[in-house]
Amino acid sequence: MLKRTYLLSSIALFALPMTAQAQEAPPADDAAANEEIVVTGTAGGGINRQDAAFAITSINSDAIDRAAPNSTADLFKVIPGVSAESSGGQNGANIFVRGYPSGGDAEFVTLTVQGVPFFSPPTLSFLENTQLIRIDETIDRVEAVRGGTGALFGNGQPGLTVNFVQKEGGRDFEGLVKASVTDYGDLRGDALLSGPLGESTSFMVGGYYSQGNGIRDPRFTAEKGGQITANIRHDFGKGSVLVFARYLNDRGQWLLPIPVIRDGNKVRQFGNIDPGTGVLAGPETRRSTLPDGTRADLADGRGAKLINLGTNIDYEIGDGLSLRYRASYLKGDADTTGLVPAGTATTANAYAASLGSTIGSLTYVNGGQAVAGTQQVIRAGTWIVRKQIEDFTNDLAVEWESGNNKFTVGAYYSDFSSNDQWSLGNVRLLTAENNARVLNLVLANGQVATNNGFTQGSFFNVNAAYDGREYAFYAVDEFQITPELRFDAGLRYQNYKATGTLENNNFGVDTDGNPNTLYNNGTAVLNGTFRNIAYKKGAWSWTAGINYDVSSSVGVYARYNRGNTNPFFDNLRDGVFVSPRVDNFEGGVKLRTDLVSLYATLFHTKFKGLVTTVIQNGAPVADIGGARSTGIELEGQLRPIDNFAIAFSGTWLDAKYRDFFAGGGTIDLSGNRVQRQPKWQWRVTPSYDIEFGESSKVSLYSTFSYIGDRFSDTANTQSLPHYFKIDAGVTVDVNDALQFAVTADNLTDKVGLTEGDPRALGQTGGEVVNARPILGRSFRFSAAYKF
Repeated sequence: MLKRTYLLSSIALFALPMTAQAQEAPPADDAAANEEIVVTGTAGGGINRQDAAFAITSINSDAIDRAAPNSTADLFKVIPGVSAESSGGQNGANIFVRGYPSGGDAEFVTLTVQGVPFFSPPTLSFLENTQLIRIDETIDRVEAVRGGTGALFGNGQPGLTVNFVQKEGGRDFEGLVKASVTDYGDLRGDALLSGPLGESTSFMVGGYYSQGNGIRDPRFTAEKGGQITANIRHDFGKGSVLVFARYLNDRGQWLLPIPVIRDGNKVRQFGNIDPGTGVLAGPETRRSTLPDGTRADLADGRGAKLINLGTNIDYEIGDGLSLRYRASYLKGDADTTGLVPAGTATTANAYAASLGSTIGSLTYVNGGQAVAGTQQVIRAGTWIVRKQIEDFTNDLAVEWESGNNKFTVGAYYSDFSSNDQWSLGNVRLLTAENNARVLNLVLANGQVATNNGFTQGSFFNVNAAYDGREYAFYAVDEFQITPELRFDAGLRYQNYKATGTLENNNFGVDTDGNPNTLYNNGTAVLNGTFRNIAYKKGAWSWTAGINYDVSSSVGVYARYNRGNTNPFFDNLRDGVFVSPRVDNFEGGVKLRTDLVSLYATLFHTKFKGLVTTVIQNGAPVADIGGARSTGIELEGQLRPIDNFAIAFSGTWLDAKYRDFFAGGGTIDLSGNRVQRQPKWQWRVTPSYDIEFGESSKVSLYSTFSYIGDRFSDTANTQSLPHYFKIDAGVTVDVNDALQFAVTADNLTDKVGLTEGDPRALGQTGGEVVNARPILGRSFRFSAAYKF
């Protein structure tokens, strides 16, 4: 457990209360553009973006509305260099950064609120941190740093750091109420209230509540919950204090691969399972009693129930000396229940043959009617993962500014834990159709293949308690050499310690001792014995960057950084103790004029000691090695005429494994493309505002996006074809108070795959395969009233 005696007394860094306008809506005049302030990736109060020697994307609340994200992770699609797969629903996203090799989740992504990480491990198995926060009306803006200075700040993430900045109260009382509904029936309500609490004190409180079955309708309420956030700021003579609290209680269906027909690069519908809206889950699979007696409900889905408290303190000591303190405390549950395919669709006759016999009887569990042997069937398991998580993180920095030089020293401390209870497997025989039905099978040779539909019990269990601690110290110097030339450099030392206690499994157990009851042969059972894990290591990170302003509107920069990450609890459980190291070189050009905003970044990254883990044959399998990636990120906006703009972003990426081995070190995968990340991806968003008088306006916008070919696996045997997607929207501002909006996602109902079947690799096409398509066409209608 965490040692709460450290609360508000331990040491830290990373002051990130950010300010910046969205990339999609920069100020029109050049002078204002040069005053755009960014703070992410800086040691103190920030610099203007034209002086920043690192790659950053900023998204304000209006740009968030236009992006119309389906989930928190879905917003990251606007960030160059990032591949965000949000087809798993509100939770369970896979997020990849700049060719960093990873098997899934969000291994190289750190999320922060008000500049402090709220859960220090970027990812754990069945937990990526977008699961722990939602986008709502309380978010003022989001900023994302890729590479660059990220290796120094927060938890020292060398990949992607995303900061969510809350709205705050002003001098006047203001509020908003908003209601929205989708064409598939989901409802959501948002509210926000802010204002003064005195001459120097203000408040903000807001949140949302939503409910529905979701676009992949399982015929029960699969999406339900909400979030509430509040903060109070008090300004005093030499500083300010901001305290905030957030409560999240939200869960949604964990969307997993479904059967589709692959024919080369074409993807077609299998049976009655629509690629955009179909789902195996249904009323018959929703509730079950697992073979070990555990009760499961698919409506629990994947989500979180937690409280997050935090503070930002800024104080001017005097004579150019300032103190900055950031702290966050989080505690709650992050649970997952899902229906996971255990094989591809086939006929019942073929499945019986795979068991060495023919069908004796095949019936529905619910009703008992006979089912023909030609029925398409599929096996899918109810997986349950329970996590009780806790984290206390704080940062303290002292900044000394003298003349053109700013020197900052600080320290970081984080104490975090995760108590896990898993049951993976619990496979049932289902009809391969939308809202599948449960089947019982007895073979002609007398063997009983199922029990209440279950063909198998658990194949992997976890009962574990993990604890981790990180201590870090850093120093950064920023020197404005001339009015045009700026240099910064810094280093960080971080020490990581992790311990854990795990209960052991007995594998291959026949729980009733009868080999003719096939459904409980080969079961994994926790055996009451335990083992311990322990890991401790320290590492140095450093960075140096230089920025030169060619003119008031053109700047160039270059940067090098070395970063390190630590093996997560799950790696240590599986006996993997390697510590990844990342070396990153990048340079860029920045252009800001009335006509165009352009940010172009060239990067080259070398990776060493990386781990990619997938579950194969019922157990985690780790591939270990290195990789190299080279890429170009581009983002900007054209403003050819008044009220018309074209925002754009794109990434070209050449990422390949290097000295990367699978099969226990026997298979060299060097030269293969890094899995799940396309060579090309881009987005173009034209928008046009039609004004009527002083306060009425109609805004039209659309986004055209392209995701290139990828491979689902490290061996490059399972391809994912490219796809092109169109979104659109219209917003009507009736007056200063009333607004209506309609957004369309996947307007052409395109079928695009974001994931193959990690448990059945090698499927290439011309057959029935399991894959996870993007969500089908949908519309959201909303009405908002501001006061």
